[in-house]
Amino acid sequence: MAFELRSQSPLQKQKLSPLAAKKKAARDLAYAKTDDRRIKKAHAQRMHRKNPGKKGMDYDHEDGRFESVKQNRGNEGEGTKKESGKKYKIK
Repeated sequence: MAFELRSQSPLQKQKLSPLAAKKKAARDLAYAKTDDRRIKKAHAQRMHRKNPGKKGMDYDHEDGRFESVKQNRGNEGEGTKKESGKKYKIK
């Protein structure tokens, strides 16, 4: 079943075996459901509702502002390993 999903998704960047894809999906879902991620997602959604003109941009919880997707997910060119475990501003 996971093999079929892999071939249909235009965003799939890893070519994983069906078993590995299933395990990764389970890990990703468990991470997405953590309290920290739920709080950040809800906060980003509130900020987007307050600022409808910022469509297509990500809310950066580290800097407390909207940034391009490329800049935010790349951590301003520094990669994401450094920011692991940081406490972010959530108003």
